[in-house]
Amino acid sequence: MQYDIPGIGVLELQTIILDLNGTLSVGGKIVDGVDERLKKLKGLGYKIIFFTGNTRGNADQLAQELGIEWVLAESGEAKKEQALKLQPETCISIGNGLIDLELMKVVKLRIVTLQAEGVHVQTLLNSDVIIPTINDALDLLIDPQRLIATLRK
Repeated sequence: MQYDIPGIGVLELQTIILDLNGTLSVGGKIVDGVDERLKKLKGLGYKIIFFTGNTRGNADQLAQELGIEWVLAESGEAKKEQALKLQPETCISIGNGLIDLELMKVVKLRIVTLQAEGVHVQTLLNSDVIIPTINDALDLLIDPQRLIATLRK
């Protein structure tokens, strides 16, 4: 998907890398509304994947529920290494924890969510966009005008 951002230029984004705990799910349950938004984004041509340490042991179930793939990444360095395999210059990362920091440093667009599990200050400082919920973050990508309004110079 291409976004023409005034003052910045064209962003060519192809892959959305999501964090699981604290981002896609809170308390081990997928946030209401996420499934519908992911379907819309897949329809727009995005590849969608989540990286997780699988702390709660439910990544298989949640990935099946959402119809997306997941990768076991038990550290920040592991998330970064996985992103480097996905053309990070075309990737968006949406996360919240310190484990997402190294990943945020290598992708093109970095979004943090401020949901119930909070956001680590270092990850927040290395983000491009700070937004209240995962649904709001996904809506930025579904509705190009929202992303343009946030990123334009």
